[in-house]
Amino acid sequence: MPEIIVYSKGWCPYCDMAKRLLTQKGQDWTEIDVETSYARLEEMVERSGGRRSVPQIFIGGEHVGGFDDLKALEDAGKLDALLEREVETRMESEHRRVVIIGSGPAGYTAALYTARAELAPLLIAGLQFGGQLMLTTDVENYPGFPEGVTGPEMMELFQKQAERFGAQVLMEDATEVDLSERPFKIRTAERAYTADAVILATGASAKWLGIDSETRLLNKGVSACATCDGALFRNKPMAVIGGGDTALEEALFLTRFATKVTLVHRRDELRASKIMQERVLGNEKIEPAWNSVVDEILGEEFVTGVRLRDVKTNQTREIPLEAVFVAIGHQPNTEIFRGQVELDDLGYIKVEPSTSRTNLEGVFACGDAMDPVYRQAVTAAGTGCMAAIDTERWLAEQEIG
Repeated sequence: MPEIIVYSKGWCPYCDMAKRLLTQKGQDWTEIDVETSYARLEEMVERSGGRRSVPQIFIGGEHVGGFDDLKALEDAGKLDALLEREVETRMESEHRRVVIIGSGPAGYTAALYTARAELAPLLIAGLQFGGQLMLTTDVENYPGFPEGVTGPEMMELFQKQAERFGAQVLMEDATEVDLSERPFKIRTAERAYTADAVILATGASAKWLGIDSETRLLNKGVSACATCDGALFRNKPMAVIGGGDTALEEALFLTRFATKVTLVHRRDELRASKIMQERVLGNEKIEPAWNSVVDEILGEEFVTGVRLRDVKTNQTREIPLEAVFVAIGHQPNTEIFRGQVELDDLGYIKVEPSTSRTNLEGVFACGDAMDPVYRQAVTAAGTGCMAAIDTERWLAEQEIG
């Protein structure tokens, strides 16, 4: 097997996901914590061509990149060859009464309820298991946690509770889903399943600005995870793009490391909760850039600044900084279902009012994949409960179970 080196840091969800994928592939690796010394950080930056984000992964001396790059190789069917790993290509399908696709509060709650109903659910959690909460340092608004809780800790508790009642959690991505006939067919890279009922709980992913300089400088100062990469730019000026709760949480987190945080927002008032606004606007390290959008992220090899455009005057100005964190919202992870289940214009799964039922018999949806309005952990968990109960009742009506 080729030597694998993973540069990482202590609190890093993407590092954990990369290591989970390597473990799934039966691999061992050498882990280098870039927070242990400045020399290790500079070693990573030099070896990776200037990248200041973790993880940075090397396989057999070849620089793979971060988790997204590793996952892209897996999705393209190229990772096994790079790992010199032989794979059994013939798959026998395993039948389940209920398969849940996606994790997070919705998926895990659906797994908990269907498991307690003795439906022995399989939850295909995905490599990015746990959903958006895996990137959240502090959750203060979920009932039952008066002192707050970290997102990863909460998702670990959700998973353990579902598994306690017999749910099986598979940390793989669903690569193919066929909902055209029953039993439904679901495949991962290495496994195949059929199911009498399917619950779609694939959540949502961060949106990007969509400009060329953002793509070119990704992982070279551009990131969507302040909690992952903020500490790697210690004592540097930074920017956060966005005006919602996520953006403000990122900005507050970055004040631990940054000399200054510029909060770029296209309006003249924030749309985040009042308590978050008070914390941000009262922090002397955070300077809002109102009525502004990013025209370009500046830099050749790595970020050196941003050029902002005032949406009212159309005037531009440049701000020198070394890191840009994008937090402008999310889009539903539903592309794999397009053409099979009915979606709205934004890609959210349509469900019948006050239910989790989609337009397909036996297919149910919950969480941020079907909720364009609330998009909260507690509402996602609630719809996961709805989907589980709807599924149990539907199976009973079909005399399946």
